[in-house]
Amino acid sequence: MRKYIVKVNGSAYEVEIEELSAEETMNFETKPAAPAAPAAPAPAAPAPAAPAGGKNITAPMPGSIISVSVKPGDTFRSGQVLLVLEAMKMENEIMAPHDGKVLAVNVSAGASVNSGDVLISYE
Repeated sequence: MRKYIVKVNGSAYEVEIEELSAEETMNFETKPAAPAAPAAPAPAAPAPAAPAGGKNITAPMPGSIISVSVKPGDTFRSGQVLLVLEAMKMENEIMAPHDGKVLAVNVSAGASVNSGDVLISYE
């Protein structure tokens, strides 16, 4: 066994990897394959693109939208809560990075989002 430290998204994990001899490798290759895992669910439709000249607020993590506090045309101030995202049974307030005006809201309450999905476009 060889031990390695693997970093994933800034978190370190210790893993052990077993080295196989040439004979074990040959036996491994001739064994029948394990049953296939169930197919993953189809990915959600991609979020609409930002309007020309707009900036985006994206989802920092996968989760579900609990509430949306703004609509297109609304102005907002830095630090204002724009929407609430539930992830891992915790409610996360998504706040405005600075003052702006909402161009488009790409999600609604109850929607599931992935990390990096565009939530709100603004100018």
